[in-house]
Amino acid sequence: MPKKPQRRRLDPGPAPRERPRLDEIDAALVRELTADARISNAALAAAVGIAESTCSARVRALVQRGIIEGFTTVLDPVRLGAPVRAMVAVRLAGHDMAQVDAFGIEVAELPGVIEVWNVSGADDFVVHVACATPDELRDFVLTHLTARAGVVHAQTSLIFRNHRGRGVAVN
Repeated sequence: MPKKPQRRRLDPGPAPRERPRLDEIDAALVRELTADARISNAALAAAVGIAESTCSARVRALVQRGIIEGFTTVLDPVRLGAPVRAMVAVRLAGHDMAQVDAFGIEVAELPGVIEVWNVSGADDFVVHVACATPDELRDFVLTHLTARAGVVHAQTSLIFRNHRGRGVAVN
């Protein structure tokens, strides 16, 4: 009688990630900081209705928990002399993990690059770039993107205007 084939056990994979729970005070702190990350601790504490020491401890805990990844400055490329903005969709020839990771890291370091997203779908990356002139944009795409080994396609879309969203909903 032939032996039954043994079923291969699958690794369970990572545990499902629960959405971090924020109480009313933490949620209010996040909303206030999202509206104005430069708000002083005293003004933030007053807006939420807690003591300043409690406020700074709560914000520090939100950072330590990874809820708040950091505080940043949003620059206006137009006022900085880079009014030509574009999204460049890039397709790579292969999907070797090292090649994909290297592309994202290296392109993010190029001057004029605002952000780089590794995405799913027909393209592998979307590169948000700001340049001074259309010629500079063309040179950027040809020199830094399409000339790279492994890049098989790039499609550039000019950005006429953007509208900032409200961000992730906070309970």
